[in-house]
Amino acid sequence: MSKIVKLFALTLVVCMVATPDLLAQDSGRGLAILGKAVGAGLAVIGAGIGLGAIGKGLTESMARQPEIAGSIQTGGLIIAAMLEGAALIAIILAVFGAA
Repeated sequence: MSKIVKLFALTLVVCMVATPDLLAQDSGRGLAILGKAVGAGLAVIGAGIGLGAIGKGLTESMARQPEIAGSIQTGGLIIAAMLEGAALIAIILAVFGAA
């Protein structure tokens, strides 16, 4: 079973466990809260996958050309910072966006 299928199954189990408590709230916004949580979780998962791909590419590039490892590392850190910024914006929009 692939990692994506396992991750989806785990997310589904957590949603099934959390949904009765969320739906029992008086405000009737339980599914909206669940949707926000799932959206924020997907943003974090996407950022983790992206950072892993950046790290893999950086280490392979530095292994092939160790003489320019410093410039490769600088470029990788800039890209990783931009990815983290995009992930943070996605999390903020998922949690505090209109519902």
